[in-house]
Amino acid sequence: MTHPLTAIPTAFHAGNPVGITSVCSAHPMVIEAALRLAKETGELALIEATCNQVNQEGGYTGMTPADFRAFVENIAGKIGLATDRIILGGDHLGPNPWKDLPAEEAMAKAEVMIAQFSAAGFTKLHLDTSMGCAGEPVALLDETTAERAARLAVVAEAAKAAVDPVYVIGTEVPVPGGALEDLGELAVTTPEAVARTYDVHRDAFAAAGAQEAFSRIIALVVQPGVEFGHTNVIHFEPTKARNLSGSLSGMPGIVFEAHSTDYQKPEGLGALVENGFAILKVGPWLTFALREALYALDSVADVLDGHPPRGGLMAAMDVVMLAAPGNWKKYYDGDARELWLQRHFSYSDRVRYYWPEPKAEAAVAELHERLSETVIPETVRSQFLRGRTSGASANEILIAAVQDVLRQYHRACRGALSESKQN
Repeated sequence: MTHPLTAIPTAFHAGNPVGITSVCSAHPMVIEAALRLAKETGELALIEATCNQVNQEGGYTGMTPADFRAFVENIAGKIGLATDRIILGGDHLGPNPWKDLPAEEAMAKAEVMIAQFSAAGFTKLHLDTSMGCAGEPVALLDETTAERAARLAVVAEAAKAAVDPVYVIGTEVPVPGGALEDLGELAVTTPEAVARTYDVHRDAFAAAGAQEAFSRIIALVVQPGVEFGHTNVIHFEPTKARNLSGSLSGMPGIVFEAHSTDYQKPEGLGALVENGFAILKVGPWLTFALREALYALDSVADVLDGHPPRGGLMAAMDVVMLAAPGNWKKYYDGDARELWLQRHFSYSDRVRYYWPEPKAEAAVAELHERLSETVIPETVRSQFLRGRTSGASANEILIAAVQDVLRQYHRACRGALSESKQN
């Protein structure tokens, strides 16, 4: 059975670029929004989990790969989407969660992890072994990275379920979740670096007897010049990535995967796809939009109760974040005011890690209860949601807020930019 994602490089090299949105989130409402959009459009939904979110030890979500699959499929069942319309992916699969251990010990854990991803039916696997482990340099030699990636591919192949997985290689990406500070300009990956990544992985896979797995590599991760900081976004400039895009001509069956595409302009997303950056990963933007809608609905609830907004949900989330600063403190800096702004409004959206906390869940549940029997008047919705989302109920507004972002990706991946140029 041919994996459906192989159609993307085939289309690009045939002169008909299309793409797919990679939804990188474990928030149930984000996943529901993505699956509802797939049901509406008839497209496939690609949902990815990172090695830190999901692994054999539970990750920060508390879920193993099998748990995450059940979690996603349960949401699909509730909305009536067939599970064969969902592709599950594993992102940055490698020793990263255990990089403080010696390399062999960390790699042994990575092998267990990727075996579980593969056995659970995750069929898009990003092999990322670029990070040094205890006693090693921060960045490894290309040959070492490729050798370890091939080692993980062998394990994934042995554990695979019914569908042969496809692979993504390459690691030239920014800090997961966004940069640590505001940015100026990024260096675009060079064609020479792309060629070297491809060549050393080809040789390493051959040495490991994994040529069949290598034939199913569909994408390389590169830096096309996109990123976001706390308050700014570096937008895609096709002219700066022209040589990088051109390097795909020598690699049939391959496209590029672009990370940190959050907050790009619609025309930028379309240009990424048109230039071969066909797998567009998005995560923080989706929970950023969800948080905006939740805070707005909190204001709506106050107004409908007959008084000005008091920011109760925001205050509750601040208490939760201050009580457990591990997911934000080392990423933000500044005085008390700047830290407060970053906790709630940074593009990196590190508040997303706190929605599963019991006190946060209770605060959101209370908000839903306050609005459960209420039809929100259009005039009030327009004041606090600025007409960006449809729906009258709180749940509809939250789903629509996430889908407002996802629809931009959907239009870009359908080749809307090319169509507009032809019309």
